[in-house]
Amino acid sequence: MAKDGTRRGGARPGAGRKPKALSEKISEGRKAEVMLEPAELVGAEIPPIKDFLKAPQKNGQPLIAEEVYRDTYNWLKARGCEKLVSQHLVEQYAMSVSRWVQCENIVSRTGMLARHPTTGNAIASPYVAMSQAYMKQINSIWYQIYQIVKENCSSEFQGSPQDDLMERLLQSRR
Repeated sequence: MAKDGTRRGGARPGAGRKPKALSEKISEGRKAEVMLEPAELVGAEIPPIKDFLKAPQKNGQPLIAEEVYRDTYNWLKARGCEKLVSQHLVEQYAMSVSRWVQCENIVSRTGMLARHPTTGNAIASPYVAMSQAYMKQINSIWYQIYQIVKENCSSEFQGSPQDDLMERLLQSRR
């Protein structure tokens, strides 16, 4: 503790060696701990999709959150991790992706510059900053989801729904 009563130094959050994937631990022959799965639930293949993921947009374009939600949930289900990842986390990811696509579409239509509301001078488009903020949010949420899958999936896997983000953006322009 410093003279002024504050604590300084010590381990930083996220510092240190990253944990190995469950599949790597199994292939090395080490004992691997798996998160306990919740009780088996009987029901639909995909949980009911909430209305806010299907809400009509003001500009009339479709919101792709429902499609992203389905793709992500099916990807988790194929790896046996759909019960380990919170449904709210998948919903946040889907909505962030759809909002990012919306911002990118607006930037494509209007350009990188906008007019200042009072002076009329050229300024950077606010949609560019919003797009960057949504992309940061997407990556943050995806890393949380991917970490859960990495630590609990016993088989090797490749590919992810996030690989298709640019494809979704390009398809939405049609």
